[in-house]
Amino acid sequence: MSAESMSPPGQAEVEAARLLLARLGLSPADLVQDAPRRAPAPTFAEYVPVVSAAVSDGTRRVYGSYWNRIVEHWGQRRLDEPSPSQIEQLAAYVQTHVVARHNARGGRCAAEHLIAALRCLYTHAVADGKIGEADNPARRVAKPRRLPSTRRAVPDTRLAEINQVAASTGNDPGLDCLLLRLHTETACRRGGALALRPLDLDPEQCLILLREKGGTSRWQPVSPTLMTHLLQHARERHAPRDGQLLRYRDGQPITYRRYDHLWSRIGQHLNWVAAQQISTHWLRHTTLTWVERNFGYAVAHAYAGHNDGRNDPGTTATYIRADIEEVAVALATLTGEPHPLA
Repeated sequence: MSAESMSPPGQAEVEAARLLLARLGLSPADLVQDAPRRAPAPTFAEYVPVVSAAVSDGTRRVYGSYWNRIVEHWGQRRLDEPSPSQIEQLAAYVQTHVVARHNARGGRCAAEHLIAALRCLYTHAVADGKIGEADNPARRVAKPRRLPSTRRAVPDTRLAEINQVAASTGNDPGLDCLLLRLHTETACRRGGALALRPLDLDPEQCLILLREKGGTSRWQPVSPTLMTHLLQHARERHAPRDGQLLRYRDGQPITYRRYDHLWSRIGQHLNWVAAQQISTHWLRHTTLTWVERNFGYAVAHAYAGHNDGRNDPGTTATYIRADIEEVAVALATLTGEPHPLA
């Protein structure tokens, strides 16, 4: 900034300012009076339940445990009290105290989700007028850089092993096989499958309406075989036309826990499933990779249900990366020698 710009205003500028204030019906004293005071910000213990009740089920499921951790540490503190440094300290604490799992990756995801949960909380607080935008410390805290996903396409032989175990174990093999077929054919997310209703089926054109995260919806083609089994399942388990389609034998709707039990059981029979933490989302990677390799990127992009926003090409790309088996095939082709993975 130049010295000229730092110089005090001259008489002409002062008179101009006074004239403007007079036209606005204000006096210099009005400018120095205290602005209306905002009510004290709520505590985390008071406000977390408000936000939890306002968000979608999916958001609540992802952030709920982190909001509980925030209340545990800062329950009686007001929203405008923590500083960015204190948020970073809490994120570091959560990262180092994460439950040890095969896919924990040093707690980076836990730290990322904690900061995201706080950002969600503060975004609502600003919108509700509980704090000002300038009092939002979470927006000044960077989330840890996300590492590339370890998920990849499951080879055909391994996928056959998964289906064989699902069909021969458990208390409801028919349900489990239907789930695996649905996700393998459509590459839908768990939320899309759980939201499926009988009225979302179009048997004539073999289409199902998938309603997934972010309020998105799309018509997805399915095979006549899958459509037949979906209709049969809805009929035999008495699913209401406008109610959840996927149900237990007693007619009760299934939840995310069915998926947890399914993969836990498969992991007990297939060591590699437990070691790599295979989950339903791996089926999405599997299908989208196959579609991209055989029909190109544009079809895979549509198959995934990704919108046409500028960031979506990168989103689709996370599902169709070349995996180690394809690298092994390339190596075997290059060297002319067989490889165990090729």
